[in-house]
Amino acid sequence: MAQPSLPVLAAGEGGLSRYLEEIRRFPMLEPQEEYMLAKRYLEYGDRDAAHKLVTSHLRLVAKIAMGYRGYGLPIGEVISEGNVGLMQAVKRFEPEKGFRLATYAMWWIKAAIQEYILRSWSLVKMGTTASQKRLFFNLRKVKGQIQALEEGDLKPDQVTQIATKLGVSEDDVVSMNRRLSGDSSLNAPIRADADGGEWQDWLVDDRDDPETVLAETEELDQRKALLKRAIGVLNERERRIFEARRLAEDPITLEELSTEFGVSRERVRQIEVRAFEKVQDAVRRMADDAGRGRLQAVQPTA
Repeated sequence: MAQPSLPVLAAGEGGLSRYLEEIRRFPMLEPQEEYMLAKRYLEYGDRDAAHKLVTSHLRLVAKIAMGYRGYGLPIGEVISEGNVGLMQAVKRFEPEKGFRLATYAMWWIKAAIQEYILRSWSLVKMGTTASQKRLFFNLRKVKGQIQALEEGDLKPDQVTQIATKLGVSEDDVVSMNRRLSGDSSLNAPIRADADGGEWQDWLVDDRDDPETVLAETEELDQRKALLKRAIGVLNERERRIFEARRLAEDPITLEELSTEFGVSRERVRQIEVRAFEKVQDAVRRMADDAGRGRLQAVQPTA
């Protein structure tokens, strides 16, 4: 029997809306049904089972992809890349681990989309370091948190806030904000005529479906668990400085910490940077393991 094909996101007017309508028709899976389908694919290579697993999660891909719609790239291509990540997740999913496919697939979907975006952007020095990638993918979110205007240059105090929150230099914040300022607005019309609506009108349903809520909640729990474990690589002084500078609601100043430890401000800054890099490396290693199907942070105990 021929393998059913996935919905195609056609280019041109109405392509996105038609695609979103089409993927809404695929039913969401109950936990037991998902488990049995995953077992059938894992043990017998049942392609129909894999197809059902993929199509039931296409809405999750679209929702995640919409979060990356401000990078000036065709949303259809972003969704397509996310679908590739979803299919990779289905191939590697192990239902016996005890967590839902949506939780596992989010890692692969986001990784595929981010890799595509980084490949597509030709910004000078963008993406060459972990901190610049973090700034690239988090700048808009942090701007929203501090209620910074979307257009134009940031105020000096906003630049400082963002730099501190993301652990990057103020020059990097200013530069990245200017490079991203040309992105298209969600209020831009889909068609030239007034009846076409705006892009924001065609987002996935504003209400989170239960599967997305579950996945996002479990992902947050995983991140907290990963961070908690990763901090274990730090010694007592590194941990104190890292938590005070990177995790505290109101970060402690370098001056205060230099007095506490009897070292220079520059030495505190160096320890902070080293501690952050150690934690980041530890989290990355554990996240890589999770992406390969070994999400130890959420694996149930016997």
